[in-house]
Amino acid sequence: MIRQTLLDTFGFDQFRPGQEPAIRSVLAGRSAAAIFPTGSGKSLCYQLPALHLPHLTLVVSPLLALMQDQLAFLERHGIAAGSIDSAQGRDEANSVMARARNGELKILMISVERLKNERFRNFIQQVPISLLVIDEAHCISEWGHNFRPDYLKLPTYQRELNIPQVLLLTATATPPVIADMQARFAIAAEDVVTTGFYRPNLHLGVEPVAATAKPARLVQWLVAKPGEASIVYVTQQKTAEDVARQLSTQGIEASAYHAGLAHERREAIQQQFMAGQINCIVATIAFGMGIDKSDIRNVVHYDLPKSIENYSQEIGRAGRDGQPSRCLILANRDNLNVLENFVYGDTPELSGIRAVLDDLLAIPETGPGGQGQWEIMLNALSSQSNIRQLPLKTLLVQLELRAIIAPRYAYFAEYRFKYLLTPEQILGRFQGERQQFVQAIISTSTLARTWCTVDFDALWQQHGAERSRAIKALDYFQEQGWIEMESKQMTEVYALLDRTFNPQALAEELHGYFQAQEQSEIRRIHAMIELFAANQCLSHSLALHFGDDKAPEHCGHCSVCEGQYAPLPGPPQLSPPDTVGLTTIAGAFIERHSALTGSPPGPESITRFLCGITTPLFTRMKARQISGFGELQAYPYAKIRSQLVTV
Repeated sequence: MIRQTLLDTFGFDQFRPGQEPAIRSVLAGRSAAAIFPTGSGKSLCYQLPALHLPHLTLVVSPLLALMQDQLAFLERHGIAAGSIDSAQGRDEANSVMARARNGELKILMISVERLKNERFRNFIQQVPISLLVIDEAHCISEWGHNFRPDYLKLPTYQRELNIPQVLLLTATATPPVIADMQARFAIAAEDVVTTGFYRPNLHLGVEPVAATAKPARLVQWLVAKPGEASIVYVTQQKTAEDVARQLSTQGIEASAYHAGLAHERREAIQQQFMAGQINCIVATIAFGMGIDKSDIRNVVHYDLPKSIENYSQEIGRAGRDGQPSRCLILANRDNLNVLENFVYGDTPELSGIRAVLDDLLAIPETGPGGQGQWEIMLNALSSQSNIRQLPLKTLLVQLELRAIIAPRYAYFAEYRFKYLLTPEQILGRFQGERQQFVQAIISTSTLARTWCTVDFDALWQQHGAERSRAIKALDYFQEQGWIEMESKQMTEVYALLDRTFNPQALAEELHGYFQAQEQSEIRRIHAMIELFAANQCLSHSLALHFGDDKAPEHCGHCSVCEGQYAPLPGPPQLSPPDTVGLTTIAGAFIERHSALTGSPPGPESITRFLCGITTPLFTRMKARQISGFGELQAYPYAKIRSQLVTV
């Protein structure tokens, strides 16, 4: 049965390694995990079963580019699929939801954040779902890279939506991450399918190159490979622009790709690369996720990757057609501080954690045992606590894990609509109690020019009408084409389960947790440096990192096996200024911080300012425009911080 589908729908006469056992586990009704290297065909493990399962397959994917690429593939093979994503207009999203509700779709793709959307949850609870697929499933584990706190809620969503089984997909899961994923979704060991991480067609090279020599060496290396599809990875957006410009002046047509470009521009560059109109992309890690181009011959890391996992993922985009391809790192330790600064920037200050806990304890007691309802908007709480949004989400999840808060629901604080039919025409389509309910929505909604804002409080107080019923009614009106609706200001609602904690003690405990995470990430960076600088086979060391001990000890196609290895060049020796010098450089910042907040900045804030790391508070005070911002970004963050702490 499945082999016939493989041939008839997908045009393949045989499975790739690992695909068939993963598919058979799913079709036998069991949850499973497919852990294959990048480009090894993980997606087929849900695409094929979706055609045989009775209901919808819901796919959670972390990036819009991943969704779009998969949808294009499914469309080419005649498989009914859709997505609901931030790039869509309301009419398009409504059309996709209608098709899913009517059973016309086999596959629906969403981001994990979509499940926090009140209207989407109302909709998806009405749709029978056979399988939940979690792409890039390593994001669920705090032991892995690219940890995304919202992924921790997926087991709860699975239960709430009554989805009988899950399929986890990832290319970069170490043994601890695999164990974590198994435990969270109760996946039996025999249903975890791994195929090994060794890629015999990839030549892995680490070349020690001083920073000043990198541009010339990159040009020399690429000139010898004319017309070949190549990706050059860099760390920062400015570097992407600079390197692309340098290559172009040397006759190598190259385009920069990074998150700072307009969406339309990024889309155009990606499409040109896929079509072979551009052969070289100079990109931050914003590029590549979900890129299904089989003939990428070269992947160069102009700067060090963020981790071994990121490196594995990025080189996995080369040689998917099985043909020989080359992966080169122009390596030195110059941008080590930049990589580490990304990590340090995500560690909340103790005062910020305490501010969140104080806000939580300030909510009134409205239930038994001192319970209360805590409503937050992430932007506002991030600004108030001076904690970046990603670590703030992690903090909220940690409070959940300690049973201090529990998520209840999320909703948009504001709904507004404009009439496409007159209110009288809409009322005329209902009778009795329903007509009275519609009249209540109309009479309590405030009209400003053409848009009406829904007043849920007035609707409840004057008519006893529940918010959820009103939103369902407005959704229905929009589906019928009677109104156009908008929603904004996502608000998350938590129940306070326990207010007996000591806020200072808990803040210190949580701060310790973040510091431990910080050190874990720093160790991850240094483990990568050690792997690249070692005199052991790169292919074998890389496979071993992911628990694959079957790769050959000497691959014969890496720089180490070819006898080319050396310790990486260190950064230039810097003489850090003394403590007086540090506070002098940051003098204008200290003055403005004191004026804005009423207190001088602590050592952590001064260090972040000097090393050029932004925070929500820095954005408010326009810290980038203050003299001294980022002046010491070439220095090790930890050394600057320790020097200031001793003051």
